[in-house]
Formats: sequence, structure tokens, C-alpha cells
Amino acid sequence: MILKEDIFPIGQLIKPHGVSGEMTFSFTSDVFDTEEAAFLIIEIQGIFVPFFIEEYRFKSNQTALIKLEGVKSDEKARSFSGSTVYLPKKYLEKVVDTEIELDYFVGFTLVDELKGDIGLITEVDQTTDNALFVIGKGRDEMLIPVGDDYIIKIDHKKKRIVVRLPEGLLDL
Repeated sequence: MILKEDIFPIGQLIKPHGVSGEMTFSFTSDVFDTEEAAFLIIEIQGIFVPFFIEEYRFKSNQTALIKLEGVKSDEKARSFSGSTVYLPKKYLEKVVDTEIELDYFVGFTLVDELKGDIGLITEVDQTTDNALFVIGKGRDEMLIPVGDDYIIKIDHKKKRIVVRLPEGLLDL
């Protein structure tokens, strides 16, 4: 059985392309190509299911047309529209951190290099031009900007992100 903690998102299936089951795939990482992954994982009714890749071709540097084994019609392909696509974490070390979808970091602990633990990332707010890590809930909620300028280290195994935040940000 595939567990959510054993996989990470690399993109989303957008819509069918043609009538033979091919789909438009928008990806944040092309690790499936560079590491020649044999299968992709898609969540179906709460269960993570592997699908072997029959063929794919790139449309741009962020989209591809992909055909999965067993998906033979546009109707079947349409049932996958909007589905998040995952890969096993064994490919994670091959992915540049900037290629990882931000929602992957929910559940990580944010740590300031000077002040120590800030808290658990409970959500990522992407409704503004600048994405924000949401730490905590309700009245104790804190919003921390997501930016390469602040992130020093990401430890995927320990689920920790070490940051160097601007002076005074945590005092607001």
C-alpha cells in the first residue's frame, strides 16, 4: 500500500487531449523524465494508485502530453482531470527544492536559525502574489513569507525547514 508520507507531488493532470486517453500534464518537476520513472501515482478515492507510463511528449518546459497504461478513452482520461500526480520519495533527492509544490511542506517544522522553532506549517497560503507559510491556527496563526532569500536548508527526512528571517518579523 502506498502511503502519503512515502510520496511527493510533481504536478497535475489537467484535461484529456484527443480521444485515445492522452492527457495534458502540468508539472513542477521533470524528474519523471530525467530519472526515467516507470510509473506515476494518482490518488483515486483516497487510495494512491500507481499507473505505468505508456508514453509522453513535452509541449513546453512545464507541460506534457501523457498516456497512462489502461487509460484508453477521453472519457476515462476526463475522470483524471484535476488529479495531483505523485512520485515515490526515492526521487526526491534528484529534485531541485524550487521544483517542489509548496503544499508538500505542510507538516514541516519551520525553524529560525537564531530564534529556534517557530512552529508547524499547517497550510500554505497562495492567494497572494507572495506565498505564505501558515504556522498554527486561529488567533495564534502566524504568516511567514516563502522565499528563497529566507530558506537556508530543507531537511526532507526530519521534515524541517531552517530559515533566516528579517529582523523583527517574528515580533509582529
